[in-house]
Amino acid sequence: MTDPGSCELCRLPGGEILWQDGLCRVVRVAGREALDHPGLCRVIWNAHVREMTDLRCDERRHLMALVFATETALRRLYQADKINLASLGNLVPHLHWHVIPRYADDRHFPAPIWAEPRRASAPARAVAASAALHGAISEALAEEQGGA
Repeated sequence: MTDPGSCELCRLPGGEILWQDGLCRVVRVAGREALDHPGLCRVIWNAHVREMTDLRCDERRHLMALVFATETALRRLYQADKINLASLGNLVPHLHWHVIPRYADDRHFPAPIWAEPRRASAPARAVAASAALHGAISEALAEEQGGA
């Protein structure tokens, strides 16, 4: 088990915080990944746990509702060709989900974003403002929790 004191997702936000509550947060990823994949977000469980099954059923539902709300928000704002969802945690064994807008002309498509690039950088894409992403996530989460 990784010591929470050495876990980067325990010590650092993991990106620009777009939305958070007492259990988890949604962050926009920065750096090269963000340049290649605008809108790339992570949904991070705040407490240091490794696996989905470390959570109670109600906590799992809450986390997945937030993953789905983040996907919905990104679909609305980015009109991507595909949204990838991934929960790997091999390098950072702290429960988190990647929510990744994908385009047929992105550097890695159709391979995962962690694969060797297949082409030069894609054309620059507009990046939604943090306030727009926060609002879209909040709206989609309300819909998800309300069953709309």
